[in-house]
Amino acid sequence: MNGLLPLAPAAAPAAPALSPTRQAGQAFGDILETLVTAADRQQQQADQTVQSLHGGGDKNLHEAMIAMEQADISLRYLVQVRNKAIEAYQEIMRMQL
Repeated sequence: MNGLLPLAPAAAPAAPALSPTRQAGQAFGDILETLVTAADRQQQQADQTVQSLHGGGDKNLHEAMIAMEQADISLRYLVQVRNKAIEAYQEIMRMQL
């Protein structure tokens, strides 16, 4: 009996694996979060550029216009993604079981 090694404490059970549906939902949510964050960041950058231009600190009108257009395109893209998601949801709701 002296030759026996003590038992090691049991490891905590691993978290259950997520189903593919749950993983896809999280991935889609992550993509939407990234899009919203990027659109917000570009809008804030455009606002700062325009404020700098109005304040006389930055004299580069071209950079201000480019920043505003990038923010506009990003917002339009985000709206289109939202519209497509709503259309997909409505199509699913119309399905009969």
